[in-house]
Amino acid sequence: MAVIHTAEKLLPSGLHPALHKLASALSRKDETARAQRMALIAFAIRVVSAAIAFGSQIIQARLMGEFEYGIFVFVWVLVVLFGNLSCLGFHTAVIRFLPQYDARDERDEIRGLTMTARVFSISSASALALIGFAVLHVFGEAIEAYYMIPLFLGLLALPMIALGDVLDGTARANSWPVAALSPTYIVRPLLILGFMLAAVALGAPQTATTAMQAALAATYVTSLGQFLTIDRRLQERYVAGPRKIDFLAWFKVAIPIFLIDGFGFLLTNSDVVVVGLYLEPDQVAIYFAAAKTMALVQFVFFAVKAAAAPRFSAMMAADDLRPLAVFAGTTVRWSFWPSLAVGACVLLTGNLLLSLFGDAFTAGYWLMAILFAGSLSKAMVGPGEVLLTMAGKQQLCVSVYVVALASNIGLNITLIPLYGLTGAAIATATAMLVEAILLHLAVRSSLGIVLFAFADPLAILNKTRTS
Repeated sequence: MAVIHTAEKLLPSGLHPALHKLASALSRKDETARAQRMALIAFAIRVVSAAIAFGSQIIQARLMGEFEYGIFVFVWVLVVLFGNLSCLGFHTAVIRFLPQYDARDERDEIRGLTMTARVFSISSASALALIGFAVLHVFGEAIEAYYMIPLFLGLLALPMIALGDVLDGTARANSWPVAALSPTYIVRPLLILGFMLAAVALGAPQTATTAMQAALAATYVTSLGQFLTIDRRLQERYVAGPRKIDFLAWFKVAIPIFLIDGFGFLLTNSDVVVVGLYLEPDQVAIYFAAAKTMALVQFVFFAVKAAAAPRFSAMMAADDLRPLAVFAGTTVRWSFWPSLAVGACVLLTGNLLLSLFGDAFTAGYWLMAILFAGSLSKAMVGPGEVLLTMAGKQQLCVSVYVVALASNIGLNITLIPLYGLTGAAIATATAMLVEAILLHLAVRSSLGIVLFAFADPLAILNKTRTS
């Protein structure tokens, strides 16, 4: 308590109350404050990464032009998507189990879990890459020639993408946000840009193939470096010793998580994929620029998820769900108000931001406005899917995402041929709204917690308790 009071006394008495809350969150030692600090660090990293990604995308777009840039972003989205899916949920299962093992001081299980997650994910991703090579060989004639070499290079990156995702989950489970997020969101984008610029300076062509070569090299350097860092910290924290492996128990939980994360990740990226299947690469480039510019709003949501998951997992052990409900309601507010502020700022500067990519990219401004509406609807219910997953309601969460993803793909397939890029944005925003409504209803019915930015999360639990 002395630390709290000292930190608060250092602030002028007339300072805005929000700053007093911030100082309190940074100095307190309780679990909620720890989650707040993790959210703040995660958000800061995502803000920095957004600036890096935005700058590098502008440079790459101007370097390659819309057509080649469209090829690169389409292939890179596929690589990141399938690399994530190839973990089969183990990167999130680590977050589910490790905090519980740590609370019970079960070190053998922790060592077995972290090792198994790495080996399994790399093996699964390698098998998926081999299947991909076979598909390219058999069906290569049906694929546009300009996609072939970038796709081949992308398949080589899959094992390291999967390893990076597992290491991210391991670090998040230990509340190491910098070690979790900075390799993927800061180091790798910087290396991709650096390797790309170096290759062009040495005479390489300014094409999607060169960009994919740079991405492949950056992915291996980043993931291997992250592996060495996380492995050293794990050995320091848990000390070397025997490993206890309960693969079937982990796998049974990982598969539903895989379906949840997979459907969620597909929901986030399927619009770019469907646009790439229906439209030319230059149209993919315009849509991607608009979507990723507006994705600044989702960085708030990502930061909250990163902080909330371990805390949700730890709080599920309690008999009384009221503290969990209060914290869940807090995460909704963490999601909504910053998302609203960030989105409004992005829209105000939208035309300027898009013009940095090139004159043709300003055609995507109204796409940003449509996508913002969808992101805000999702922010109104906060990290509902994380709460369901950590509460053991994976099957219910899978059902939510099956419906949301089906809505997304169905709407994209229907609206893109009719309205082009505008149809893609409307389809994606509508699917986000469907997802938000379903998550709200799922959490309300299964846990009795009201997840909504303008509602009391304890409303149902209080009624149950008094009746």
